Amino acid sequence: MKQLVILSGKGGTGKTSVAAALSHLASQELPIVLVDADVDAANLELVLGPVRLEEHAFMGGQVAIIDPDLCRPCARCLDVCRFDAILPGEQTYRVDPLACEGCASCVHQCPEAAIRTQEPQAGLWFRSETRFGPLFHAELWAGQENSGKLVTMVKQQGRLLAQDARRELLIVDGPPGIGCPVISACAGADLALLVAEPTVSGIHDLERILATVNHFRVPALVVVNKADLNCVQTARIEAYCQENRIQLVGRLPYDTVVTEAMVQGQPVTAYQPEGAVAKALREVWARVQRDWGGSTRP
Repeated sequence: MKQLVILSGKGGTGKTSVAAALSHLASQELPIVLVDADVDAANLELVLGPVRLEEHAFMGGQVAIIDPDLCRPCARCLDVCRFDAILPGEQTYRVDPLACEGCASCVHQCPEAAIRTQEPQAGLWFRSETRFGPLFHAELWAGQENSGKLVTMVKQQGRLLAQDARRELLIVDGPPGIGCPVISACAGADLALLVAEPTVSGIHDLERILATVNHFRVPALVVVNKADLNCVQTARIEAYCQENRIQLVGRLPYDTVVTEAMVQGQPVTAYQPEGAVAKALREVWARVQRDWGGSTRP
């Protein structure tokens, strides 16, 4: 089984549109499993129209809770909390759950044993079925942390199903940026496809995500989306790739048909298969297959 992760140094580059199109093209040739690892703002399901088969609670990190019946306001917890999560009340203390980091210092210091920690629910993760294959995706609730942990969970579920069902490819629509969720999405990948855009910050964004995947020794290919909107910046990205010996595997033209396809809930390669964007994406998929850049992982 191979793992392909699709990333970008920032949001809004068209990463999910590319992921949906490659999922469509790949599913025509081999059995695949899909993972939407952008748990903070998952939207791959908007294009694939999945049918949810399973729903599971995701439990976040530990949060302290003070029992008001046991609390004697000695202020010991207030003194030891490094995150200003302890708030004084009229008669007892209470915990701000958004500020609490779950370190449990207050638990160990409370002389009345009035404080405990619990693991609150932070979101949901799902197993769904699409016309291209199984999809694992998630929803992290607003204000919650541990998105990297949730990415690891949905990706692991996809990997296990791919192994059990002998699926040949795991396609991961990764989160934007370079933070913990991206690192989790990169784990175990055989190849990263980096989606760049021809803007003033395009090379900077590409450098950020390239440094991340290089750190974890994941081979990378680059595709420029909306390449004809700014030919000067596209040329700069091409020159950067040449200087750094990175393969540029495609230049996708700008076309409103991509938006039309998304509104219809379809990948552009299925919505208008003979269009310029679809043809360019088919070439990208062909070059990805030729340049896996690593051996198949178990």
